[in-house]
Amino acid sequence: MEENQEALGRLDDRLKPPPELEEFWQKHPEIVKLGDPVLRMVAKPVVRFTKETQELIKRMETIMRDADGLGLAAPQVGVSQRILVYDVGEGLQVLINPKIVHRSGEQVEPPEGCLSIPGLRGIVARAKEVKVKGFDERGRPVVKKVSDLEARVIQHEVDHLDGILFIDRADPETLVWVIEEESELEVAGATDSRS
Repeated sequence: MEENQEALGRLDDRLKPPPELEEFWQKHPEIVKLGDPVLRMVAKPVVRFTKETQELIKRMETIMRDADGLGLAAPQVGVSQRILVYDVGEGLQVLINPKIVHRSGEQVEPPEGCLSIPGLRGIVARAKEVKVKGFDERGRPVVKKVSDLEARVIQHEVDHLDGILFIDRADPETLVWVIEEESELEVAGATDSRS
């Protein structure tokens, strides 16, 4: 395990953003960025659903929405707890102590990015459908069967809870730094319109 952590640390060191992304990286200082050790830790299970848990969930939702993210895991705000929030267009969803119990199919699109590695995109093969168990913000059991984008987001965020980043699963040939400006993407000096 220690050797694996060293290898991940070396990968993190190699993936420093280009200088033109420095300001973009500083845009949301409340989000922990690549290189912070908390992103490589296995988060601790939540054992009590307290007022502090509720406050953390609210803070995570605010941060995720301010950063225009689809999901956010507690380690991304510096808290090593197994909590994630997401919204793929159907309102805020909260999963505490989530465990993916079934995966099926495969999807490779769209490319993934991460609020903790702003500007980097890559292709990650994920299950097309997942079944996940956990608890909601009040401690009630939750079982969800989801597919497509929602399945991708849940898998991405559960990985965060296990100290795994999308760069660990991405096809390295597809990793590219992207500078987003309004409705255009600038990739390695070329401009591509977003559809």
